[in-house]
Amino acid sequence: MRIPLGARGHAGTSALLVMLTAVACLLVAGLPRTMQASFDAALRQSLTTAPAARTDLTVTGDPAMPYGNLHGRERLEALDPQWRGLLPAALRPLVRPAGHMSVKTVRTPVVGTDNHINPGWLSDADRRVDWVQGRRPGQPSTMRYGDRTLPLFEVGVVDEAVGMMGLRIGQTKVIGYPVSAALRIVGVFKAKDPADRAWSHDIDILHVTRVVSEDAPDRFHTTALVSDDGLATLTGNVRDVTYRWVLPLDGRAASALDVAAIDAAVTEFQRQLEVEGTSTTNYRLATGLPQLLGDFMAALSAARTIMYLVLGGLLAVALGVIVLGVRLLTDRMDQALALARARGGSLWQVAGAGGALTVLVVGPAALAGYALSFLMPGPVLPIVHLGPAVVVVTAVGFAVARLVLAHRTPLHESRDDVVATRPSARRVTLDVLVVVVALAGAYLLRARGSAGSAEQDPFLLLIPIALTVAAALITVRCYPYPLRLLVRLTARGRAAVPFLGLTRAARARSASALPVLILLPALSVSVFAAVISDGIAATQRLASWQKVGAPIKLTSVEDIPAEAIQRVREAAGVEQVALALTGRTQIGATGERPSALAVDLAQWRQVLGDAPVDLPTLSGGTSALLSPALGDRGTFEIMWLSPMRLTTQGVIDSIPGFSTSGQFLLVPREALPWPAANTLLIKGDIAPAELARLVPSATVETQEQVLAAIQADPLTGTVRSTLLVVTVALGAYALVAIVLSLVVGAPGRVRAVSLLRTLGLSDRQARRLTVLELLPLVLVTALVGLALGLGLPAALGPGVDMSSYAGGLPVGDYTPGLLTPVVLAGGLAVCAVLGAYAHTAVGRRRNLGAVLRVGDLP
Repeated sequence: MRIPLGARGHAGTSALLVMLTAVACLLVAGLPRTMQASFDAALRQSLTTAPAARTDLTVTGDPAMPYGNLHGRERLEALDPQWRGLLPAALRPLVRPAGHMSVKTVRTPVVGTDNHINPGWLSDADRRVDWVQGRRPGQPSTMRYGDRTLPLFEVGVVDEAVGMMGLRIGQTKVIGYPVSAALRIVGVFKAKDPADRAWSHDIDILHVTRVVSEDAPDRFHTTALVSDDGLATLTGNVRDVTYRWVLPLDGRAASALDVAAIDAAVTEFQRQLEVEGTSTTNYRLATGLPQLLGDFMAALSAARTIMYLVLGGLLAVALGVIVLGVRLLTDRMDQALALARARGGSLWQVAGAGGALTVLVVGPAALAGYALSFLMPGPVLPIVHLGPAVVVVTAVGFAVARLVLAHRTPLHESRDDVVATRPSARRVTLDVLVVVVALAGAYLLRARGSAGSAEQDPFLLLIPIALTVAAALITVRCYPYPLRLLVRLTARGRAAVPFLGLTRAARARSASALPVLILLPALSVSVFAAVISDGIAATQRLASWQKVGAPIKLTSVEDIPAEAIQRVREAAGVEQVALALTGRTQIGATGERPSALAVDLAQWRQVLGDAPVDLPTLSGGTSALLSPALGDRGTFEIMWLSPMRLTTQGVIDSIPGFSTSGQFLLVPREALPWPAANTLLIKGDIAPAELARLVPSATVETQEQVLAAIQADPLTGTVRSTLLVVTVALGAYALVAIVLSLVVGAPGRVRAVSLLRTLGLSDRQARRLTVLELLPLVLVTALVGLALGLGLPAALGPGVDMSSYAGGLPVGDYTPGLLTPVVLAGGLAVCAVLGAYAHTAVGRRRNLGAVLRVGDLP
């Protein structure tokens, strides 16, 4: 048999199969690459936006005085290559060569004061600071203090310490307890680039730390810089010295595929440092990288679960549609192959010819889709190579298997449209077992929830597949029975079209199973994707409102003057303004200092309007709502502006826009002794920059900005965009499946309609007959797929934590917007009706003599 001639003879079917195969291979090979690229981008963004102190690897040495001291810059620099040599292989590509070192002291009091000045040293101070007053520190000297001689260090202090601590150039401070050294301030510096991520390691140098005490004056801590010359003297004369070697991490080189290896490498590096410790110095690793990677892996695990589910469903549906196309191709070849078989061709020659033709059609198309997938960004994963191979093997394997079964004997003639086939007891038992296992698995998943691991949970992936297969089996087995009841009802009527159409639809033919197995997962997965996407979007919006608490929130570090509030009220675009006061209170009986909010709840509700957040209710001017950490206090007294006596009205979990955990309380604004306000809750259309101009001491935060920040996360964008692509692709595949099911059953349907036309069937009745034959299966499958898609999020809810994509709030409410699911299901039904009408219109043009064989007419 000439294979190219066969392909040319069935050009239309071959072209359709080529398109289906190319698109399937493009999606199967391209979407995983795009997903992995977004996973990598999310990890890199997480590593590059986090403070450097969390991501960098900081080797910390704590010497046992005085034997463990490292005297001089050279000794410190000599250890840096040693630490880099201990790095495991997974960490070496991520660590930049340029790091820095520091030597710092802590808890060094200034004699005669409550303040602390901790002398320290930075290896790259010349690069990171500018001296704005005085000069750089020089060599140390000595000074007499009582009957002792103390080392005297020349130091520089940050400009912030000049105002907060009253320091000035020329001052000499004696430090230590007991007294160990003296400091002479010779210069004042400030950071060249305060936004440099490296400052997160040395925040104590860049800023003064203020310690607030309840029963004592505030204390200040700052770190003063010494020179290289003073380093050797520093390490031998000041207690509590710590050495640090910072190995900066380059987050741009990280890959999500290596997260587990990186996490294990950090643990191994920490173990190696502990081994390097001696009796004089202990070395340890200080980094927040494991926690950051753990949070990322939790988010990544949820994303992978959803992606595997929807992509697995897409692959299954694509394979089903391709199998339908292969079936159509083999049906068109049936007569030629049957003739070859009757003329002495062996079974394997006939099956091989059909398989070769299938390879000729789908092979180049698969290669084309595979090649186009390399235009998409992302690493080449194993599935990129495996997916197209699975498509080709499935198509060719189905073609060969079907031809082997169909042409086991020459001149096969059979009719499966007369009586319904009865499944065997073994088949029924297997179907029941699949349904029971699927339901039991769904129950266990609901009962146990997530496996609690960042690794992929196989149980979470298998249960949706089992539920889909079970629903498809139930649909295939059960949908004829209600139709047979309708057939009995229509048999009593005088109209023949309803009886004939429903009778043909109710017959359990083998050709009906494949469209169900395609349409049901296509609908269920697409509806599932739409529901998940809607749930994430709704929770993102809720999270943004919970974080801000109003359309616009203006917060000041000090009380906002009344004239500034009036300017805001009169600004163009401002509709409503609610005043609030936030601050720290002190409970008189216990001394606890919870945060407090005083606000007019009625005005706040007007500002919120129809926002998806609920505000509590306060009944009286002295009532208060307390957090669970405070509990029910009955009647108690607080100190806030002035003594206030409050009565506990209830307990609340959070205050939108203000407090979500810890100790806090909410009081009515009328309880304040005077109308102070440092926060404005605003409703209206006004630019944040304009509000910042009206109140210069305030920061402005809007709900729209927070929502945009949540949605801008790479993982969140990937999940939602992939769900959208899969929903559209599955809808398209479902439509193609309906069209192919029409075409596959066309010969028998056209022959039956043509025969009935000889008996007086009109064109209108022919269209109704075709619609009644096809529509029940599509409607039943659409309803089952819709119900399964709506139920899958609830079934998987405990096992899939989507809070990482919704601003930290759990996505538990999967109440769907029914528009998308109903449009999908209704669209398929409408397309089935239109297809039936089009199919009837095409069949009407055929000559009855070309359709009916001799003997078909009565």
